[in-house]
Amino acid sequence: MKNKKKIKEFLRDKQVILLIAFILISIISVAALGIDEGLDLKGGSSIQLQLDEPVNSSTMKTVTTVLDKRLNLYGVSDVKVRESGDQRVIIEMAGKSPSEVERLIGNPGVFTAKIDNQTALTGNDVASVDSYKVQGETSWIVPFTLTTDGAKHFADVAKGKSGQKVVMYLDGKPIDNDPPSLSAELATGEPVTDLEVTGSEDTVQETQSKANTVYTVLKTGSLPVKVHVVGSNTISAELGQEFLEGTCIAGLLAILVISGIVYIRYRKPILVVPIMITSLSEVLIVLGVASLISWNIDLAAIAGLIASVGTGIDDQIIITDEVLTHQSDKSKHKHVRARMNVKNALFIIFASAGTLIAAMLPLTYIGFARGSSGIGTIAGFAFTTILGVLIGVFITRPAYAKFIESFIA
Repeated sequence: MKNKKKIKEFLRDKQVILLIAFILISIISVAALGIDEGLDLKGGSSIQLQLDEPVNSSTMKTVTTVLDKRLNLYGVSDVKVRESGDQRVIIEMAGKSPSEVERLIGNPGVFTAKIDNQTALTGNDVASVDSYKVQGETSWIVPFTLTTDGAKHFADVAKGKSGQKVVMYLDGKPIDNDPPSLSAELATGEPVTDLEVTGSEDTVQETQSKANTVYTVLKTGSLPVKVHVVGSNTISAELGQEFLEGTCIAGLLAILVISGIVYIRYRKPILVVPIMITSLSEVLIVLGVASLISWNIDLAAIAGLIASVGTGIDDQIIITDEVLTHQSDKSKHKHVRARMNVKNALFIIFASAGTLIAAMLPLTYIGFARGSSGIGTIAGFAFTTILGVLIGVFITRPAYAKFIESFIA
C-alpha cells in the first residue's frame, strides 16, 4: 500500500506530469511531422560561385541574402549560403542536384520591361509580387504591384502607345517569345499600380519552372553583381548515414556501459532504469522540438545532442550523490533533509547549465545573426546543446529529482 501511495504521489507531481506531456507531444510530433535531416545526412549539392569582381562586406551580404531568399522561396530546403573571401560564395543544399538550381542562382536576376524599345519598368519599380498562376497547361501569369514612382514612369512611357508590344526581359533575355500588347487602358497616361508578367511554354513542367523563376526573381530582387558557377558537386548521403548508424550503435553501447558504471557505483538496480529513461526522454523531447520548429538534424546537431545528454547524466549523478550521501540519517527529519539535498543539487545543476549556455550563446548568436551565411556548423552544435540543456534543467532532471526524493531518500 505504501509503495502504491508513493507511485500515485509521484505521478501527480507537476514536474512528472510535465515530462510525460512533453514525451507524448514529442512522439506525436516526430510521428506526424518527421525529422528534417541536414545536408550531411540527407545528401545534396555544393555549388561554388565566383563574383565578377571583389566586393566589400556590405555588397557580399546583399549577394548572400538575395541568393538565400531566392533558394528558400524557390522551395530549396536546408540551404546554407556562405561567403568565402571577397569574391566567392559557397552554397550547400540538401536533397537537390546542382543542375536544378544553377540557372536560378547563376544570373543576376535583372528585370526590365520595354515599350517601343524604351525602358518602362525595372525590378526596382516592383513594390510587391503575388503568387504566380498557371492557366491551362502552358500559360502563366505573375501579378505584381508597382511603387508610386514606378507607376508614374510606366504611365509616361506607355502614354499613347496602345497596341505596342511590352517586351519583358530577365537578364537581357526576353521572358516570352510572343510578348503581350499594351492595352488601351494602360496607354492613357494615368498611373496604374497593378500589372502582371505573362508567358507560355511548351510543356507543363517548363511552365511551372519559368513561372516560379520569374516570381522568385521579382520577389527577391536582383544581385548587385554578376556571378558565375565555377564548380559544383553532389554530396553523397552515404557517409552521413554510416555516421548515423555508427552513432546509434555507439549510443546503445554507451547506455550499456553507463548502466554498468551506475550499478557498480550505487549497487542499486532501481537507479539504472530511471537514469537511462531520463536520458532517452531528453533525446526524444529534443527531437520532438526539432520536428516542430523544422530544425535540421545534421552531424553538428547530433554532436550537440550527445553533449547535452552527457551533461544530463552528470547532473543525475550529482542529484543521486546528494541524496545517498545522507541516506544513513535515521532521524525523523530524513525526508526534509533529502528535499534540501535535492534543492542543493538542482542549484548546482542550474548554475552549471547557466555557465554552459553562456559559453554557447555567442556561437549561436553569430550563426543566427548572419543567417544562412553564418557559421552554420558551430551554430547548429551550440543551438542543439543549449536546447538539450534547457530541456534537461527545466523538464527531465527535476522529474528525476522527484523520483529520487520519492523512492530512494
